[in-house]
Amino acid sequence: MTRPALQDCRISPLAAEELADAAPALAALLAATVDAGASVGFLAPLDPAAAEEWWRGRHIVLATTASMWVARDADERIVGTIQLHHGGQMPNGRHRGEIAKLMVHPGTRGGGLGRRLLETAETEARRRGLAVLILDTETGSPAEKMYASAGWTHCGVIPDFAQDASGMLQSTTLFAKRLDGTRLGSGGRPALG
Repeated sequence: MTRPALQDCRISPLAAEELADAAPALAALLAATVDAGASVGFLAPLDPAAAEEWWRGRHIVLATTASMWVARDADERIVGTIQLHHGGQMPNGRHRGEIAKLMVHPGTRGGGLGRRLLETAETEARRRGLAVLILDTETGSPAEKMYASAGWTHCGVIPDFAQDASGMLQSTTLFAKRLDGTRLGSGGRPALG
């Protein structure tokens, strides 16, 4: 895949009812991402049928507690995706959300698409009234550097938290971001409206 120009990639929401049709393309993206070494919950080599089944299983999540976007190149191929899980299920956590499964096709990386996907999810989180977002990523990965440069706060590292795509235990870095632009603190602030 040749790297598309950043302006040639269109980011759009993907509704739960569109997931079945998009599952094969999303499975190809997931497999390419895992095969390139990304730690997104799967081990290489990833069986394409298993990847497609995983995406189809996300239907109920998208229908109830998450939003998802896909990035398509000029040829309408899916070259990136991101999910925003809305607010906690318990009353004291409804102000926060989680970023998940940010993936950019290896042939598309380096042009800012990951950052655009992240900004898209942050904008939706603000629209939904969320105040804090969290995420985790493999320590030392290119994604870790992107999150830090995008204003996310490094909150800690969990050693040996997950296996990378090759099956080796790796540390995971936790990040958080307040969406009102203020720095994360030690608590004790009044709750947001």
